This record gives sequence, structure tokens and C-alpha cells, in this order.
Amino acid sequence: MDSGDANLPLLLQHSYCRSKSLTSDELRNFRISLKWCALDHSSAAGKFVSYFAFVILTVVVPIVTIVSVRDPADDPISLNKLVQVPESGLAAIGFFSLCRFFRRYGLRQLLFLDGLQEDSLYVQRGYARELDKAFRYLAYVLFPSFFFELAHKIIFFSTVKISFPGGFPINSILFMFVLTSWVYRTGVFLLVCVLFRLTCELQILRLQGVNKLFETSNGSGSDAIVIFNEHLRIRKQLWVTSHRYRFFIIVCLFIITVSQFVALLLVLTSKTEKNFFNSGDIVVCSTVQLCGFFLCVVGAARITHRAQAIASVATRWHMLVTSAAAGFNHTKPPAPSPPTVDNDGDDTDSDSSSEVLISLSTQEPSSFQTRQALVSYLQHNNGGITLFGFALDRGLLHTLFAFEFSLVMWIMSKVVVLS
Repeated sequence: MDSGDANLPLLLQHSYCRSKSLTSDELRNFRISLKWCALDHSSAAGKFVSYFAFVILTVVVPIVTIVSVRDPADDPISLNKLVQVPESGLAAIGFFSLCRFFRRYGLRQLLFLDGLQEDSLYVQRGYARELDKAFRYLAYVLFPSFFFELAHKIIFFSTVKISFPGGFPINSILFMFVLTSWVYRTGVFLLVCVLFRLTCELQILRLQGVNKLFETSNGSGSDAIVIFNEHLRIRKQLWVTSHRYRFFIIVCLFIITVSQFVALLLVLTSKTEKNFFNSGDIVVCSTVQLCGFFLCVVGAARITHRAQAIASVATRWHMLVTSAAAGFNHTKPPAPSPPTVDNDGDDTDSDSSSEVLISLSTQEPSSFQTRQALVSYLQHNNGGITLFGFALDRGLLHTLFAFEFSLVMWIMSKVVVLS
């Protein structure tokens, strides 16, 4: 190992470019977490344990809970039983998505670590920091929800009656299984959301690297080709990310929408008193669902708008280089005429990513056409994360909000009519 690599984190060194199960590998925390969550598919035994745990904790335990637990209020459709279906559904789509990812790509290729050596040191160090912060997103949602769920389950299982064909009570045993099942199902769903958010953060770092290329470029044709190749690589990875996660995002949106509005309809139409005992599960389930989904859509919207802003940065860069080459350089205004520069408003521009500082050199005759072609390319290829061709940006989020709000108003109108 040379002296240059000695100062880099192990994740950034060339000798760790491939997946190696070393105790000093910076993906070790991910692998340990996958083993503890019974999601290790690196061996036949690991796959068997993974599928066995999935069937027991996602299918068997919820069914046993629905069948055997008797609510003292004799509510025919208990909200605590209702949440078992969406929780298992989200865990199932998350589990099978992870299985497909690990079978086709592996952990390093899924996180685009194999191509990280082609990026600048700024991107590599930034991605190493994002890997360290990835579990914080998971902890911020999982830990508060776990303590709330623990308190609810203690009260719940100390009150309800559990009946099996044998007739003996097993509240404590089923309490442990139900709590373990909740942690497993919630963790699997949130893990896929965190992996998607981590992939989006990498692309954001790479787009920031493209902005730095504009800042250091002198406007030559060779610089434009370098920027074009880098953007082409980023766009390919965005396309791959969209295809990997689009089924997961759409199915999660469908499950969350149906579960939330069925729960809303039951809450509004039910005549029983609502309290922490009979409604605590629906609160925890709704919180986890929305937090996980917002992790995905907010990350996708951020990278989409960063990708769309590249065209604006390129247009300004092209204008500055062209005007400077023609003898009208306004990036450094002369001292005798400050009023003509203060009206630009560039110092108060809130979008810092669109500010471009250039260094000039002798321009080739064809550099203008090359820069113009680059700008035209970026204007027509500025998409980010897409769902079957629809860009997942703020516009789509506003459309989803309007659709969900319309459903809420429709349900409210039906409840008023029925009551």
C-alpha cells in the first residue's frame, strides 16, 4: 500500500474495491445488521434462515394474533388487528426487494461502491460520511416507535384474553413473538427506504461534483466533453436506481394509501370510544409508514431537482464563457462602473449551486459549438428519479397530495351521509 492510500478510509482504497468480508471493512456494520435481521443471503444456510424468519414473523405470528386475541370490547373489527395486514404487506415487498437486490447485484454494487473509484475525492469522502449516517435515519424512526409500541403492547397483553384450542393462556409468550414480529417487519421496510435514500445521496454528491467541474472549467471543448461523460454516467445510474426501486415505491404507495383510508373510515364510523388501548397500534403503524415513505420520496425529489438545475448551471456557464471570450466579461466588473453590476442580484441569489466562477484560456473555434451542444443535451436530459417515465419531483408530490386530499374529503362526505 502506498503512502497516498494510507491516509484514506478503507472504503476509498483500491484494494477494497470488491466485496471482502474483513472485520475492518466499512460495510461491516451493514453486514452485521443484515445477519441480525436474518437477511444474510451470502450462503445457503443464511437464505434458509432468512426465508424461515420471514414466514414465521411476517405471516404466522400476525395470523395467530388475529385469530387468538380476544378484545374485551368485542369489537368485530379491531384496529389493532387491522394493522397486521399493511405491516406484513410492507415487510413482504421490502423483503422480496432485498432478496432480488442481493441475488442480482450484491451489497456493494447495490450501493454503487464498485464505481466509486472513478469519482473525485470530494464525492468519495462525502459518500463515506453518508454511509456512517445511514443507520441514523433508521434509528430516528425505529427507536421512538419501538418504545411507544412496547408501552402499548404491555398494556394490551395485560388486558386481552388469548385462547387456543387447548384453552391455556400464553400472554407472555405471544407478547414476545408479537413484539419481535413488529421489530422485524418495521426494520425490513425501513431498511429498503434507507438504502434508497443512501443511493440518492450519492447521486446528489456526484451532481455537486459536476457543479465543481463547471467552476474549474475554462470553457474548452475538452472540458465540455469531460462534463458530458460525467453527466452521462450519472444519468445511467439514476436510470438504474429508478428501475430497481420503482416497483417498491409504487406498491408501498398503494398499501399505505389503502391502509390509511380504511383505518380512517373505520375510526369515523365506529361508535366505540377511541383510546390508547384500542388505537395505539394504528398510530404507530401510520407513523412508520409515512416516515419510511417520506424518506424515499424526499430523497428522490431532492436528486430530481438537483438534476434539473444542472441545465441552468450549464446555461450560465456557457453565457459567461462566451461573453468573456468576446471581450464582455462581467464576472469581474471594472472598478469605475459598480452600479451596472450591483443590479444583477447575483450576490443575493438563493441558489448557490447555480453560481459559476470560470477561468479563461485561449478558446478553440469549435468550443462554442461544443458548449452549445452540451447545454442542449442537458436541457433535454435533466430528469432524475422516474416512475415509469414520470419524474418524481415536487410537482408529482403535489399531485399525490391533491389525490390523497380528495380521497379524504370523499370519505368524510360518506361518513356524514351515513351518520
